[in-house]
Amino acid sequence: MKKIGLLSDTHSFLDEKIFTYFEACDEIWHAGDIGAAEVADRLENFKPFRAVYGNIDDPAMRRRFPLDLRFDCEGLDVFITHIGGYPGKYTARVRAILKANPPGLYICGHSHILKVMPDKQLGLLHINPGACGNEGFHSVKTLIRFDVAEGKISNLEVIELGRRGRI
Repeated sequence: MKKIGLLSDTHSFLDEKIFTYFEACDEIWHAGDIGAAEVADRLENFKPFRAVYGNIDDPAMRRRFPLDLRFDCEGLDVFITHIGGYPGKYTARVRAILKANPPGLYICGHSHILKVMPDKQLGLLHINPGACGNEGFHSVKTLIRFDVAEGKISNLEVIELGRRGRI
């Protein structure tokens, strides 16, 4: 079993509470719009870290992280990208990828809107962890934590870090 900490849209801001909430996690996954390299550095130095770049990430971040990640976690096929939409509203690029080879778990960020919803047609679970940075229209910063074992997700928790603020 692995405990996963999932976040997105940090936009160069890293709330210190993340380290408390992700202390028991085995890995941290970031669904893009990381912003400053220091954010990725701190997360990588804290736990094993997987990330994709987002639309605000600079060329250096785009060289460091891929557009898409596809991997196996404890028997669960995982696909992560930054911009991709959600069931019934996928972007054309992501819809083609998902239809050709549906993963068990599809994760994206970008919208700053927390969503956890099944795609019954493709037989997958979609998660967007919302945004945990201070940039954007979201009012509450959010993270997600969950366990993966034997190809299944359990103990999924939405964590609210508090209201978004400007620095």
